[in-house]
Amino acid sequence: MKLTQALCLCLALALALPYSHQDHGGDHDNLEHHHHHDDAHIEHHDHHELDRCQGLEMDAVAVNEDGIPLFFKGDHLFKGFDGKSELSNESFAEMDDHHHLAHVDAAFHMHCEEHPDHEHMFFFLDHKVFIYHHHKLEVGYPKEISEVFPGIPNHLDAAVECPKPECDEHSVLFFKGHDIYNYNVKTKAVEEKVFQGMPNCTSALRYMGHHYCFHGHNFCKFDPKTGQMPGKYPKEARDYFMRCSNFSENSDHVERERCSHVHLDAITSDHGGNMYAFRDHHFLRRDEGNHTLTADRTEHAFKEIHSDVDAVFSFNDHLHMIKDDKLYVFQDDEPHNQMDGYPKSVKEELGIEGPIDAAFVCEDHHIAHIIKGNHIYDVELNASPRVAVNNHTIGLFKKIDAAKCDSSGVKVFVGSHFYHFNSTMEFVAARALPEQHRVSMDLFSCEH
Repeated sequence: MKLTQALCLCLALALALPYSHQDHGGDHDNLEHHHHHDDAHIEHHDHHELDRCQGLEMDAVAVNEDGIPLFFKGDHLFKGFDGKSELSNESFAEMDDHHHLAHVDAAFHMHCEEHPDHEHMFFFLDHKVFIYHHHKLEVGYPKEISEVFPGIPNHLDAAVECPKPECDEHSVLFFKGHDIYNYNVKTKAVEEKVFQGMPNCTSALRYMGHHYCFHGHNFCKFDPKTGQMPGKYPKEARDYFMRCSNFSENSDHVERERCSHVHLDAITSDHGGNMYAFRDHHFLRRDEGNHTLTADRTEHAFKEIHSDVDAVFSFNDHLHMIKDDKLYVFQDDEPHNQMDGYPKSVKEELGIEGPIDAAFVCEDHHIAHIIKGNHIYDVELNASPRVAVNNHTIGLFKKIDAAKCDSSGVKVFVGSHFYHFNSTMEFVAARALPEQHRVSMDLFSCEH
């Protein structure tokens, strides 16, 4: 009887003592996950605005079926590189039904034509995996991670796809602490990897054919085969993956603007062939005949407009810049003095209501092509009054961020890419997308 009492007393003491991380290794992480998420389960979702520019450490990052990156933080997500946060359950309701959606551990987008879940999104929450296709949960899910990905642990930190030939075989890389697992999509074989010098990834992303490891609010670009990190890393994620006006103290403005994945707001070339590309509070300039780029704050060169240019075009040796419902006109040559009497309303000057998404004038022409939504209008700039006519529907794009025209044709900018058309007529009449070009690499010669 005394022995039984002693055993009971020992068991009670053992349960009461704090759990030792040193004694039980990685299991302590699992307990922390369970306690944290059990507490969260009884909480209600609170749609308070999150500010990604405050240096948030994202829980998971993945592109959706349309190629738009989704950044998850707690029960919120950000769609794309700018814009406000929203509750994750507004897009992925079933994850909230099956498991209180207070977090997403990891996520990736399957890109493997041989796999039945090609172009699907995978989400990992604790020990469960959810598979979505265009925001619709696949039948039979969620399932245990071990059932879908045998050999892969629960409570992951990050995951990222690696299609051939970026990896030797179609694979998914899973990250948990210091451990990295290479999962062969076809054979389901798991190989543990060692990436020397690479930090522990809290989220990971494949974007535009490159692989990125995020840790805190920094990131590294890495080779998924070797873990090697070409170039100087880590870099500040807010400089390249988010639209933030205040940057880190060590930020290289030229490199940031060249290599940022955030879409351009506006772009044009002046009468001398010098290019201006605007994004948020900054702009890049490249002079004709000189491949060197310079960067400056918009307010330094165009103080009246300050930032966030909607559209810009060049005409009669002047830069015409549109912001909201106002048109500003500046001299091409430095200093860029604003013309007397401006700004004026877009309606008064161009015969169309603002705001405008993009605008361009082709060389030696006097027709401004004004893009608003998926419609394009022509404005004869030598006419008085000016009137927007020839309304055409743009079949290829729902929204365009920027556009420019030069001797080579028309470039149309959508997100991180641009498309080239030989003429305005070809652009308007096109029914198939031409070759896709990367803004950072193909226009600004950024190597990452």
